[in-house]
Amino acid sequence: MFARYDRMAKQFTRIGKEIAIAVKKGGSDPDVNPMLRRIMQNAKAVNMPKERIEGAIKNALGKDTSNYDEVLYEGYAPHGIALLVETATDNHTRTVANVRSHFNKGGGSLGNSGSVAFLFKHLGVFKLNHDGLNAEELELELIDAGLEELGEDSEGNLIVRCGFNDFGNMQKALEERNITPISSELEWLPLNTVDVSEEQSDEVFKLIERLEQDDDVQRVFHNMG
Repeated sequence: MFARYDRMAKQFTRIGKEIAIAVKKGGSDPDVNPMLRRIMQNAKAVNMPKERIEGAIKNALGKDTSNYDEVLYEGYAPHGIALLVETATDNHTRTVANVRSHFNKGGGSLGNSGSVAFLFKHLGVFKLNHDGLNAEELELELIDAGLEELGEDSEGNLIVRCGFNDFGNMQKALEERNITPISSELEWLPLNTVDVSEEQSDEVFKLIERLEQDDDVQRVFHNMG
């Protein structure tokens, strides 16, 4: 139970930072700020209370709030597993020191910019409720918006993937069809995966968990099979 609450608290913190970044970039009105609109949808998908969402927007408008920068760190976990670590930080010196420490203590190594990102593809991923949608028709309609793949997840939701540069086009195309995604994220998907034993994967996940517990870390992506 505590692990679930910890995970929920981490999600709320991550989304709160994303809201702050979105408001600083495009204002507090979701009707004219598609980035904020997307993040608010994601907040609802993880059951973030409405008052907490509104509070995060209000806080982002304050003069004394932190300015967060999004920084991507790259490195290797044990057994040659590549990691991409997304952070949102108001103190670069603190964050890079902490991330390097996590890698070192977890048996990995922090690399330079570009050292592992080429092993991944940066994609927009939209999760849609299947109800009332015809997958074949939707696939044809979304090709011009940059659709790369349309499939289903384990829960039966439709998963729409597009290139990073087509994210805004896809978001607009779905809105024009009155389709509100359950969630929409920019994710790093590995081009190829690396197979490891169960014991080796435990070592990798320990490092990932260590990174994810850091307050500055938003998400961690890996290429483990």
